[in-house]
Amino acid sequence: MSKVPVLILLAATYLLIVTCQGCQGGLDIKTAQYYTNGHQLYSTHCANCHGDKGEGLGLLYPPLTDSGYLTENRSALPGIVQHGMSGEITVSGEKYNMEMPANPQLSVVEIAYILTYVTNSFGNKSGVFSEEEVLENLPDYLTPSQIPSHSKLEKSAF
Repeated sequence: MSKVPVLILLAATYLLIVTCQGCQGGLDIKTAQYYTNGHQLYSTHCANCHGDKGEGLGLLYPPLTDSGYLTENRSALPGIVQHGMSGEITVSGEKYNMEMPANPQLSVVEIAYILTYVTNSFGNKSGVFSEEEVLENLPDYLTPSQIPSHSKLEKSAF
């Protein structure tokens, strides 16, 4: 048997495999884009307090590894990122009462990037956090100079 047909068959098989692997859904590509951009923004704006691995900082700043807390408070997360938070919260059975500073400079898409990263890292798996979801859940009665208490955010989220 000639080597040319075998090489052509191998090349065609390789191209078919590569083509099929590249056919990912738009959601997977969007999630990857948001995750990658979110990682960069998280490193800049969040990692100093919450840690590179989302482990938190002792009893000062909570970890971001509690997917139950993130899921239960998903609608409040955009407001927390943009406007900060004060007041006591309980995460993974521990109480935290350190003020989180506001990030009014972040755009809606940057908040979506960060939240996609956080809700899909550190053991969390929640899919993409879209710009639309961020817009729907930003408390519009707040200005960037206001830092709400946790109870205000919980009330505005429902």
